[in-house]
Amino acid sequence: MRVRSVIAPAALTALLLTGCSSSAEPAATEPSAPSAGTCVDTASGAASESVAVEGSRGDAPTATFETPLDVEKTERTIVSEGDGEETAHGDWAGIEVTLYNAATGEKVQSSSYAGAPMQVMIADDALIPALVRAIECVPAGSRVVSVSPAADAWGEEGSSDGAIGPGDGVVIVADVLSITPEKATGEPQDVDPALPAVTLDKTGAPTVTIPDGEAPADFQLGVLKKGDGITVEDGDSVTVQYQGVNWRTGEVFDQSWGDAPAQFGTGQVIAGFTKALVGQTVGSQVIAVIPPEDGYGAQGSESAGIKGTDTLVFVVDILATSR
Repeated sequence: MRVRSVIAPAALTALLLTGCSSSAEPAATEPSAPSAGTCVDTASGAASESVAVEGSRGDAPTATFETPLDVEKTERTIVSEGDGEETAHGDWAGIEVTLYNAATGEKVQSSSYAGAPMQVMIADDALIPALVRAIECVPAGSRVVSVSPAADAWGEEGSSDGAIGPGDGVVIVADVLSITPEKATGEPQDVDPALPAVTLDKTGAPTVTIPDGEAPADFQLGVLKKGDGITVEDGDSVTVQYQGVNWRTGEVFDQSWGDAPAQFGTGQVIAGFTKALVGQTVGSQVIAVIPPEDGYGAQGSESAGIKGTDTLVFVVDILATSR
């Protein structure tokens, strides 16, 4: 499975991902980037306070300011403060974001504001530092506005698409809607006892015990925990923790546990994995028994030790969905 640091429209992704910046090294921000679990509380200033932001949190904002806005350093002002847990470096969060060119006032890019926010890891090696400084160290549920020189976001050459030049600043309006949990948070459910047994350690990581006997011929699905979040739709991009076990061997052949959660589109994985996700609610944990035709097919997957006749078992924690 492919692990990504942000799920968003392609043009916005190109502006937000560290690896997509036009310069290899964005300018150093002060203080230096924190370690996981800590955060930099970026101070407000005259430039960020001069930006007027209209609109409700979670809806597309309108930001107005005098142009050209002179941006000498990164500043952040909390427009409306939430009452959730404070974000820290290394957290995953659900956000909506809009970027403006500080010199011209032009809106450059925005997320969808469609009720299923984009998921990002708050880390300087994942996102442009300017966005990290905007969204870390604030309570979930907050709307913030920040200003940064282009160099603090993309390096001395400005954004890769040319929308924000090297001498321009960037204005970021971000809604930090939630901190993404590390495991499924739903209520435990009764499942068919014929399904493989699942036990969880204190981190939420599963251990799957394959029952005696032949694997079932058909796809099977059980809901181990039922979440109360939004429903995953076909075409969504999901954030999950997962473990895959080969029924034949009882061995784990792939998992995200011990690493960052995985992110992918529902159409980017094997058919059985998609069946397990679409129609389920965020916060749920499911177990799927996937026959070969819904898995890797007759060719199997040699690198994973999967034969063309192997049935697979996946336990999946659905942490978030974006669209």
